[in-house]
Amino acid sequence: MVAEAGRILRGVITDLLPPLITTLVLLAIWEVLCSSPTAPLPPPSRVLVDSWQIIVDPFYRGQGTDQGMFWQILASLQRVAVGYTLAAIAGIALGVLLGQSQWAMRGLDPIFQVLRTVPPLAWLPLSLAAFQDGAPSAIFVIFITAIWPVIINTAAGVRNIPQDYRNVARVLRLGGLEYFARIMLPAAAPYIFTGLRIGVGLSWLAIVAAEMLIGGVGIGFFIWDAWNSSLISDIIVALVYVGVVGFFLDRLIALAGRLVTRGTATA
Repeated sequence: MVAEAGRILRGVITDLLPPLITTLVLLAIWEVLCSSPTAPLPPPSRVLVDSWQIIVDPFYRGQGTDQGMFWQILASLQRVAVGYTLAAIAGIALGVLLGQSQWAMRGLDPIFQVLRTVPPLAWLPLSLAAFQDGAPSAIFVIFITAIWPVIINTAAGVRNIPQDYRNVARVLRLGGLEYFARIMLPAAAPYIFTGLRIGVGLSWLAIVAAEMLIGGVGIGFFIWDAWNSSLISDIIVALVYVGVVGFFLDRLIALAGRLVTRGTATA
């Protein structure tokens, strides 16, 4: 028991100590470089003093857009959840179609390759014109941003299903739905979850940028509003939250991928 506890403790130290030391070193360098009164950015100590209230009270509820960080991030996550879920469903369906059908690949792939190179925010004016509202426009931007890696990776996964698997399906005379559920999805799952991980990261990037333009409650608008109010420390705190939330979103999809694929998806 003692030996097992010691092994676990050593593992935790091995995992946590390097990033902790690196973070402390970077903070120390930042503190030194920005300690001058003429420095354009505040040092970490000044950020803590200036933004202490929003750090210690993330559940603050005010009027309108005057909300704590928890509510700002929650509003952004709700938009991401809707747009990303729609992108995952549509992306997997279209990816399966492209992977299974040469005609669909030849007809749709060139169009998709052109559309996926359009910057996400370039879609925002068009979506605002179509929906006449900021919330669905932001969801559409997330959808159109996240769908391409899901399509591309799903199609690659379906095309790379081993021929032996296909032969087994023919021998067992599996129907379309049976083949999809028992052969195609398990075989292509590592590719699908790679696309889903890329997609969730792009979704989080897109919503922060979109919210800067559409306004309302959300972490993107919070950053833009802080800039307009010259609250640089608040912007830095918000960026830390954005990075941490993005990291956990990626880890969440990675964990789901490992559970579904039994460890064959990328870590």
